[in-house]
Amino acid sequence: MKLLGVVCIVLSSSLSSFVVAETPVKPMVDATAADIKEMVKTSVFDHSSWDQLLTSNIVTAGASTQVNYAGMDKQSALLKQYLDSLSNVKKADFDNWAKPDQLAFLLNAYNAWTVKLILSDYKNIESIKDLGSVFQSPWKKSFIPLFGDEVSLDHIEHTLIRGSDRYNDPRIHFAANCASIGCPALRNEAYDGSKIDKQLEEQAELFLSDSTRNFVKGDRVNLSSIFKWYRGDFEAGWRDAYELSEFLLLYADALSLTPAQVEALEADDMSIKFLDYDWNLNIIKP
Repeated sequence: MKLLGVVCIVLSSSLSSFVVAETPVKPMVDATAADIKEMVKTSVFDHSSWDQLLTSNIVTAGASTQVNYAGMDKQSALLKQYLDSLSNVKKADFDNWAKPDQLAFLLNAYNAWTVKLILSDYKNIESIKDLGSVFQSPWKKSFIPLFGDEVSLDHIEHTLIRGSDRYNDPRIHFAANCASIGCPALRNEAYDGSKIDKQLEEQAELFLSDSTRNFVKGDRVNLSSIFKWYRGDFEAGWRDAYELSEFLLLYADALSLTPAQVEALEADDMSIKFLDYDWNLNIIKP
């Protein structure tokens, strides 16, 4: 008689790794390599600690958010537990996850370690840039234990996310938060592989609807500098957008474009201006 197997993963004592649903699978004698790989992909990383921190310490103000860093500091033990759980993941295991779970993991990691960096001196700084130096920006500091290495925030964003050719989704720029007022909002919930497409779409619409960062005036589109720095990502063919104007037209409603403005943008009759970026800390003011 054949028995049903159960996929299981042993959790570490630090409450760190995975939540796994019991899943009936083929007996191992009949399982192919593809079956085994698919079994591994049923594992979902537990981001609940990070979700709790965000829910407790993010205040929404219109299309932007502010962070209660003092509150995050008081819950530093919970943050440490979450960061330790991220560090415990092996690269080989990560590579076997479904891409949505990988992307959720990396975006949450980027945002959580950014918060950790800010907490190192949040009472005495006005900008994340104050945590860098003449010789090294804060994003290039290698202080993050991940996949067996000490890496930087830049490594997570530009190598693991943008440079991997796995995801190719420009909406990540509306999800990775640099702890600054000019940044897209730090979402008040953790990214989750099971719903990350919906979450990223909401982040994109939220950011593009923010008239302090993106707006049309006359025959000119005024945009956040994010679109200047990462223009190539927005013109790489995601949803068949090969020009920045084509990407913007995907979000005509969020930008509140009139039919005439849509027509002008389609005809390339509108100029683009990139706005100055506000690097002030996205901290809740007393």
